[in-house]
Amino acid sequence: MATSSSSSWREGMSSDNIKGLCLALSSSFFIGASFIVKKKGLKKAGASGIRAGSGGYSYLYEPLWWVGMITMIVGEIANFAAYAFAPAILVTPLGALSIIISAALAHIILRERLHIFGILGCVLCVVGSTTIVLHAPQEREIESVTEVWDLAMEPAFLFYAALVITATFVLIFHFIPLYGQTHIMVYIGVCSLVGSLTVMSVKALGIAIKLTLSGMNQLIYPQTWAFTLVVTVCVLTQMNYLNKALDTFNTAVVSPIYYVMFTTLTIVASVIMFKDWDRQSPTQVITEICGFVTILSGTFLLHKTKDMADGLQSSLSIRLPKHSEEDGFDGGEGIPLRRQESMRSP
Repeated sequence: MATSSSSSWREGMSSDNIKGLCLALSSSFFIGASFIVKKKGLKKAGASGIRAGSGGYSYLYEPLWWVGMITMIVGEIANFAAYAFAPAILVTPLGALSIIISAALAHIILRERLHIFGILGCVLCVVGSTTIVLHAPQEREIESVTEVWDLAMEPAFLFYAALVITATFVLIFHFIPLYGQTHIMVYIGVCSLVGSLTVMSVKALGIAIKLTLSGMNQLIYPQTWAFTLVVTVCVLTQMNYLNKALDTFNTAVVSPIYYVMFTTLTIVASVIMFKDWDRQSPTQVITEICGFVTILSGTFLLHKTKDMADGLQSSLSIRLPKHSEEDGFDGGEGIPLRRQESMRSP
């Protein structure tokens, strides 16, 4: 039994899968660090202009934000390359590593306190991701970008894409004006929904580039450029609303929630479009689902850790003298889920 499992694991980790694994790991390091650098830039820009969470774009003139952006782009390029070699079910869960990096750096640099249960939550996220990685399917053999286009045009994926687009517009035009500053799920919901379509288009584009470099030119197909357009629009949308989420809420909370929602929706999209689970046994599928439950448990712990910190901050603020509140003393470095500025009288 053990020999059979070991053999099955080695078969799953093909040379392409290993390349995708290494690229995904390096991507997580860059992206995790970029969250912190960008957050520092956003805070610095917000001190002298309109904050991104309030609709401002002063961060575009802040060099530190651009350093973070370049770091994220490097990570995204590595991630982009990873999708060309390995299935989304293998690549996407490795984003858990970026949670660990961003949470640790936020604790050290931004002084956003991470409770011991938050550390346990990070460990659970990694365990769940590892479970999924070890049971990931083989990459689907594709010889032309037109094959990917045909998969995207099937009724099941068209229905999923229509649901995602509809939900995104509802969030942007109805919920964000009402709840964007107080409910973290609104901004992250937009990023995650759009992100699932981004990954499917990135994978298609990555496959096209890989095939072109191997001698089979895919640039002659209009489908390649259609996927490029979708990637551009979706990435710009993600970056805009991710900036708003980072500027409004605690980084140690934004990162894991964004990871779980983005990973879940991406794997759902991949299962629908590339039919990943059709090539797996029921045992493998159930194991992957258990991995997801483990990740969700870790995220719950991280979120409750933030609630505990907020409760402690609230109890401290009750003991503050009145003049301290009037002077705007915040009681901590973290950014609360409900902004205190909104409660101050003009």
